[in-house]
Amino acid sequence: MKQFQDLVTFAPWTFIFTIANLLLLTTVIKHFLFKPVQEIFAKRKEQIETSYTEAEKAEGDAKAMKEEYESRLEGAKQEATEIVKTATARATARGEEIVHAAQAEASALKNKADAEIESERRKAAGALKNDISALALEIAGRVVEKEIDAKTHKDLIDDFISRVGEAS
Repeated sequence: MKQFQDLVTFAPWTFIFTIANLLLLTTVIKHFLFKPVQEIFAKRKEQIETSYTEAEKAEGDAKAMKEEYESRLEGAKQEATEIVKTATARATARGEEIVHAAQAEASALKNKADAEIESERRKAAGALKNDISALALEIAGRVVEKEIDAKTHKDLIDDFISRVGEAS
């Protein structure tokens, strides 16, 4: 029983050595294990926070770039719309100019043709008058040469009408 009693008895020097050993072991472990591990954790935490900060900054930059891109795109769309409107207005104006020029040219050609027709009609009327005058003088000359009876008078008139028909 003595053997068992030595195991259960309180030995103050053993207790002091055990506590001293525990304190020494805790100090050594703390110095060589906990501090380096905590430094590694602190560095890793700092790296993660830096990564998060950089990611947030990159996200902010991306949003800013997206907004700038969208505003530029909207500006480009508006500019394209303006260019199309301007080109359409220019094309319409040019088309109207061409139509007005063609109408003016057609009107001038029509007026010129009307003037030429009127001139030709006057020339033809003048020529017809000259022919009629010549025929009338010829008839008058024949009348003077002959004495005319009703039948001869009718023949002269028919001859005159047929010549006038041939001349026109």
